Amino acid sequence: MCSQLLKTQSPVSLRLFFLTQLLSSSILVWESTKATTKSKFVQDCVKLAYGNDSSVVREDRFAGVPALSGTGACRLFAEFQRRFYPDSQMFLPMPTWSNHHDIWRDSQVCTRTYHYYDPGTKGLRFQALVNDIKNAPDRSFFLLHPCAHNPTGVDPNYEQWKEISHIFKIKNHFPFFDMAYQGIASGDVERDATAIRIFLEDGHLLGCAQSFSKNMGLYEHRVGCVSIVSWDDKQATAIKSQLQRIVRAMYSSSPVHGPLLVSTILNDADLKALWEEEVKVMVDRLISMRITLRQTLEELNSSSSWEHITKQVGMFYFSGLSPEEVNHLQRDFHIYMTNDGRISMAGVTRSNVDYLASAIHEVTSVNNSNCIDSKHFEFVV
Repeated sequence: MCSQLLKTQSPVSLRLFFLTQLLSSSILVWESTKATTKSKFVQDCVKLAYGNDSSVVREDRFAGVPALSGTGACRLFAEFQRRFYPDSQMFLPMPTWSNHHDIWRDSQVCTRTYHYYDPGTKGLRFQALVNDIKNAPDRSFFLLHPCAHNPTGVDPNYEQWKEISHIFKIKNHFPFFDMAYQGIASGDVERDATAIRIFLEDGHLLGCAQSFSKNMGLYEHRVGCVSIVSWDDKQATAIKSQLQRIVRAMYSSSPVHGPLLVSTILNDADLKALWEEEVKVMVDRLISMRITLRQTLEELNSSSSWEHITKQVGMFYFSGLSPEEVNHLQRDFHIYMTNDGRISMAGVTRSNVDYLASAIHEVTSVNNSNCIDSKHFEFVV
């Protein structure tokens, strides 16, 4: 059985398998140390997001609890916001991950949107974003994607984050960062935390949702954390007690297996280095496929500009394809994506990138005399 496993497992899943087996041998110990394990996990999450040398970490100025991945972390914060800031709203970027709207709506927190993406340039609509932040009521709540914005893959640069932080400070806004892709934007987990650390350096109180579904491949383990930065350790203790009350009524207790996997990796120098190396390998492949897709489209002499493919970062390529073009790809080429044109770059490989590029070229060519007759492709795959 072991030899069969060695033949079929990928390097990442094989290492995770052996680590899981190692931890499984200690399952009886876990049962007696769940509270300690989860407390350590929260510490590890906060250090990863805020930095080992952050004053927030040194002074224990944070409240945090394990959550059921990123969705659970956002849901906990939304409930916290509803209970203690009942008249507040959450400003969401337009567009954002569709589940954000459902999470805050189900928590009975009103949502509004702020400008973010420019369909014309397929880039950041920065000045409109800044204006919306300035025009929002003082002390508003804003959800921010610190890296690898979902679905657009468009992130502010360092100077833009500094300006955003400055305006937040003037307006006394509260930033809530949903960090589902730390490491997936640049291949460097430290670099991808830059936005959050800019806000911390500027003295903001803030909230953060973290998920290890993508960067550690622990999707089915539902491993996440929500943390809130406070003025002092006493306030942090009070906030934590309220978060724990919400957890108790919502799902009582989170699993311990996933958090222990994360803590084991983050506290072992060799394992952490291996993890960071594998994240970079994964991101390098995504970048490589972006370059290949762009080059292939440009070689087809497309009249469209495709530079946004390589300017965007993260798992997704926000293509800018219209709903009609998306439907055309599905109907005639059996290429599937979300209706807003978001393509998962993880599904693009060297064996299918030419086909994908040709199909995109076909549906975006206005006067293409070689358009495929859809009647010839009426079959189910």
